[in-house]
Amino acid sequence: METTLFLFVLFLASILLPIIHKLTTHRRLKSNNLPLPPSPPSFPILGHLHLLKQPLHQTLLNMSQNYGPVMLLRLGVRQVVVVTSPSAVEECFTKTNDVMLANRPLLPSAQHFSYNYTTMGAAPYGDLWRALRRVAATELLSATRLDASAHLREHEVNLMCRRILKDSSHKVDFKSWSRDLWNNITTMAIMGKRYHGDEIHIWDLKQALKFREMMEELFKLIHTPSFGDFLPILRWVGFGNVEKKMIGLMKRVDEFLDDVILERRRVGSCNSEIMVDKLLALQEEEPELYTNQIIKGFILIMLVAGTETPYLTLEWGMSLLLNNPNAMETIKNEINTHVGPDRVLQESDLGKLNYLQNVIKESLRLYPTLPLLLPREASDNISIGGYLVPRGTMLIVNAWAIQRDPILWDEPDKFMPERFDTRSDDKYKMLAFSAGRRGCPGTNLGYRILGLALGTLIQIFECEKIGIEEIDMSAFHGLSMAKLKPLQALCKPRSNMISRIK
Repeated sequence: METTLFLFVLFLASILLPIIHKLTTHRRLKSNNLPLPPSPPSFPILGHLHLLKQPLHQTLLNMSQNYGPVMLLRLGVRQVVVVTSPSAVEECFTKTNDVMLANRPLLPSAQHFSYNYTTMGAAPYGDLWRALRRVAATELLSATRLDASAHLREHEVNLMCRRILKDSSHKVDFKSWSRDLWNNITTMAIMGKRYHGDEIHIWDLKQALKFREMMEELFKLIHTPSFGDFLPILRWVGFGNVEKKMIGLMKRVDEFLDDVILERRRVGSCNSEIMVDKLLALQEEEPELYTNQIIKGFILIMLVAGTETPYLTLEWGMSLLLNNPNAMETIKNEINTHVGPDRVLQESDLGKLNYLQNVIKESLRLYPTLPLLLPREASDNISIGGYLVPRGTMLIVNAWAIQRDPILWDEPDKFMPERFDTRSDDKYKMLAFSAGRRGCPGTNLGYRILGLALGTLIQIFECEKIGIEEIDMSAFHGLSMAKLKPLQALCKPRSNMISRIK
């Protein structure tokens, strides 16, 4: 019976969806006098879903070479415009279009993870989003706040360097090392606790294990494709059980975050630098806005955003340097010149380390953690590149394609940090932290942590490849871009630096 009903609904959808799509498209064309962007031939129901293959950013680039830098796709019931040029990106994220594209699509798969679309990453453009963004920009991530908390990040980097010193083999699994580092930096800043490494108190061990398992499952589900977002019938029949798993996981996440809030309410201080304490202080001033649900959503989005992007970038950056030892030597000499051998690198030194900053930019250019920026949605009819983008259309920006475009970059596939010595017009050509109103508010923090961690490693250790083969730079492609083969390297301490971090 269920199979018969499923086939009947599928049959109806195959007839009705193309008709509805053509009727609405005709009305929009008639009322706007603009053509829709070019589009490949499509199938009933599926639209262009059957064309999407991994790596998705490469597939979309290949399609855009045939259909242009502004291309229309139909993915099931959703229309999607894919942008693959900096001029089109600038058109999207400046003036009127930036406001019209300030919404996120309300994808069903994100509803539970985002506390019913109330987190800073998922909330519709409006009063709630502006309030959350303002808190992030002024109370948590401003330059003044980051300067005041720099010593905490420096301490965490030094703790993780001690872990390498304790291992007599000095063989470092960079994925594990950098993931633990960023998790600890993030959780210490947010909740005042670390959940990885030897510094965990024995009475917190059970909670730490619970947290690690929870976050591992969360990232796994985030990266699991949810075809129900595009073909609702798959969601209705529970295809893949993704939503069921997310509901079960979010119940555990919610209980964990409730415990965090209770603990910080009991021991916290309004003068604390810990993020939850600041949010609880705001709750006392505006309880109707900063509810427990809003605070839990804030914690969750910061945990997700503050861990994966930096640790993947650090692994890519070190891999590039191991394959380019001259660049590694240049950074070492730069640190020797501007910091010296008598103390460990601090965040305040980073402004003088231009080549190190160039290496980070080049790593982000070649291997952006999100090769396709998080999608936006048009809240009204707009035009991009002379084409109509109808209301409700999703926008996807292919950052990877733009950052490797041979028209924009000399030898785009080559690691050349020095290219950034003379570049100053890359706002819409370098998109690792997105752009526009919904660009990442943590860009400054991201560059600080990456520079601090990479620079400290190079200052304290002699980092070398294991064996003579080049580091494999193959990628695993999902929502984010990780190394297919995790990096392992030898990090031998420099004799004159060992005492500096003990």
